[in-house]
This record gives sequence, C-alpha cells and structure tokens, in this order.
Amino acid sequence: MQRGRRQPNRRVALGRRRMSDTLLQAFPCLRRDQSLARYTAARLGGPADYLYIAKDPAYTEAKRLLSAAWALELPVTVIGGGANILVADAGIRGLVIVNRAARIEPVGTRVLTAAGTSLIHLARACHEYALTGMEWAIAVPGTVGGAVVNNAGAHGGDIASNLLRARIFAPGGTNWLAAEELDYAYRHSLLKARVDRRFFVLAAELALQSADGDEVGAKMARNNAYRRRTQPPGASLGSIFKNPPGDFAGRLIEAAGLKGQRIGGVQVSPRHANFFVNLGGAAQARDYRRLILLVQERVKRATGITLELEVQLLGDWQEKDALDNLRYCNEKCKL
Repeated sequence: MQRGRRQPNRRVALGRRRMSDTLLQAFPCLRRDQSLARYTAARLGGPADYLYIAKDPAYTEAKRLLSAAWALELPVTVIGGGANILVADAGIRGLVIVNRAARIEPVGTRVLTAAGTSLIHLARACHEYALTGMEWAIAVPGTVGGAVVNNAGAHGGDIASNLLRARIFAPGGTNWLAAEELDYAYRHSLLKARVDRRFFVLAAELALQSADGDEVGAKMARNNAYRRRTQPPGASLGSIFKNPPGDFAGRLIEAAGLKGQRIGGVQVSPRHANFFVNLGGAAQARDYRRLILLVQERVKRATGITLELEVQLLGDWQEKDALDNLRYCNEKCKL
C-alpha cells in the first residue's frame, strides 16, 4: 500500500524534473539550486530550483523564459528588492526571477520606469528632475514592480497616488493597465489578489508635478531622518503587519509587552515593534514564522485584534513545519 501511494509522487517529481531540464537546456542563463538569502532584505531563505536575474529593461529574454515556464506549468515566483517577503528555509520550487532591470525616462512631468528600478533610485532621480510626488519612496527598500503589485507606501504616500498605468506581461500578451483597473486599496491591488500569479510587471508610468528641487530634497531628507530615528538598522523584512484601521501594529505589539521578544536569531526590534530583525548567526526563516505566530496570538489575547501580515510567505512551507511552529507558539503563549 505504501509503495502504491508513493509511486504517483515519483512520477510527478520525474515529470517536473524533465520539464525543468527542458527549460535549462533552452535557457543556459538559469542557475540551479541557488540560495535566495542574498536576494532578500532579511538575508534568509533557502534555494531556488532555478534562478534567473533579469537585467535588461526590454525584458526580451525574460518574456521568452516566462512563456516557456508557463507552458510547462512550472511555478514562477518574482522577487524585486527582497523586502516584505519571507522565503522558507526549504526554498522555492520552480523558477525564481529576481528583477534587477532598471530604467528611468522622464517626459515632462511624467516618468516611465522599468519594474526592476529601485524605489530609492527612482526617488533620487525625481529629485534631480525637480519633480515632486515620490519623496515617500526615498527610504523604501523595494522596486517599482513590487510597489505596483503591493501598493507600497510610506510617509502618507503610496504608488497608487502616482501611478498612471502599468505594463503587464501575461500568457495572453502585453497590455497596459490603468491605475483605476488595479483596484488599489491599503497594501492591496488586483494583481496581488490574483491566485494564478501568471503575470509579470514590466514597467510603470507615473504622473508627478514640477517643484522646487531644494524643497523636494528637504522633504526627502526629513523622510530619511525619520526612518533612521524610528526604524532599526540591519537586516529585516520591513513592516511585518498591516496597520489595523484606526491603530498601529507597532503600538499594539509594544502594548502587549513584546518589544525585544526573541526566538532563535530573530527579535522584535526594541526601536520599532513592527520590525523583526535578523540578529545574525543561526537565524532561520522558521524563527521569523514562529515569532510572527507568537506576536499575533499575544496581541489577539490582549486586544482582540488579529494582526494581518504585510509580509508575504514564499516558498516551500511544509505542513510539518507549520504544525511544529504552531505547537511552539502555543507552548510559548502559555508563559
């Protein structure tokens, strides 16, 4: 009986390996079994089965690769700046694309930018062009593509306030989607809600306003100073939880007495409780997951509020690990 149950799994695994080998032969640029830790802000994460670094803002090869992977039914995961994602220690199955393709083209008060462009780089470029509207992004460690999908924001601004349209590649081809079509809300978009994930953000067109360059620079300096004053340095995921309506996740975590709480090599920052920092050494993604569960449970007990993750869990989070993490959290929450 056991042999009968395992045999289909072996056939599935063999089929996936053959499909993957076909992709590798067609695209020798792919890297096999590459650690993703260097591509995430938390400096954690297991290997990708196949890794591709997109550097060409025309995305010619990337689009061919995506089409081939989709045709083979191979899972595809796209990573931008590596913030707000937690990659499992077991890694990510299938193809991982790290988008590093950057380009910024100003046309009057509009800016066309490739999706792999750093938000910080974009904010600095807008300053140079004496354009206002992107000052909020000067301290956000992400990319334009990630911002379009997640409606990233800070300091009272977000990408939805600036976006005119986004260029999207999908199995049906390439199309421009207006900002109004993306159903933006707080840290939400139509793209983020898609279950199939069969899309790839190529570019974004932003609408800004002319301004005095010194004033833009001064506002950016204030935003940077605020970040240094209120947020921890070093490796972290960014904000762990979304702010609940009318309150702040950091305040709720601090009120629950969890500042400085540590599991393994990960700690709730003593500076800002909605940031969990990698202390180095033997830190694992599992430590983050356990600390997340612990904080959610403690805050819910104290306030009745269930904190919703802003961080996305990516990769092979196995059921056994989930049960172990939940058991660990339950034991800790009894303390």
